[in-house]
Amino acid sequence: MDDRGGSFVAVRRISQSLERGSGYHSTSAEVVAGSAAWIGKGLSCVCAQRRDSDARPSFDLTPVQEECLRRLQKRIEVQYDSSNPEHQETLRALWNAAYPGEELRGLISEQWKEMGWQGKDPSTDFRGGGFVSVENLLFFARTYWKSFQDLLQKQEGDRAMWEYPFAVAGVNITFMLTQMLDLEAVKPRTMVGAVFLKFLSENESAFDLLYCITFKLMDQQWLAMHASYMDFNTVMKSTRRQLERELLLDDITRLEDLPSYSLLQ
Repeated sequence: MDDRGGSFVAVRRISQSLERGSGYHSTSAEVVAGSAAWIGKGLSCVCAQRRDSDARPSFDLTPVQEECLRRLQKRIEVQYDSSNPEHQETLRALWNAAYPGEELRGLISEQWKEMGWQGKDPSTDFRGGGFVSVENLLFFARTYWKSFQDLLQKQEGDRAMWEYPFAVAGVNITFMLTQMLDLEAVKPRTMVGAVFLKFLSENESAFDLLYCITFKLMDQQWLAMHASYMDFNTVMKSTRRQLERELLLDDITRLEDLPSYSLLQ
């Protein structure tokens, strides 16, 4: 465990296990073939270019896509600041959305464990995912309240005796999406990342929406695999593979077209 909090170590472990496999990044051949299919569907502004010094292709972006990517990258870079009133209010809003009618006794409270944080101070868990991980959870709670509550309360399916902690799982999902979409790069280097930027340029909430879809998909995979706590990394890898497949389907022109979007209520 490092000084950034216990949840960061868990997130890093998931990231490393994903990166070890070669199946999670589209190959150069797949990207070029995929880009040809997408050009006719609105991605003509995204062109794959191979650099001699880089085995992976690079995608040129429109000015609009570049600006959308910069704004999202700024969100991802923000760390939680306990002295920032806006950050404090967002954390309170998350509690109120999750448990309407139940008063939060403090930003540091044993109550947070009910949501699936590992301790009484949730900031020690979401430091690894940044402040955006809190924003993702709040967006989920406000936009798809029933789905959020189903996951929070583990109301669907035959649940394991040892379940994944809801909030910490959410932080892991934020981090996984950041890695899968290559959002720290100046330009996307996979077809999945390029496709997502098209959606982002058309919907500024695309990252938050994809987060909600991914959380529900992860829980579906969890139930289908009859998983328990120690299987979480395996479930996350399976979720990522399925999400990448769906993003590259020929008939997907917006995130709402993803098959897993139908899981949200």
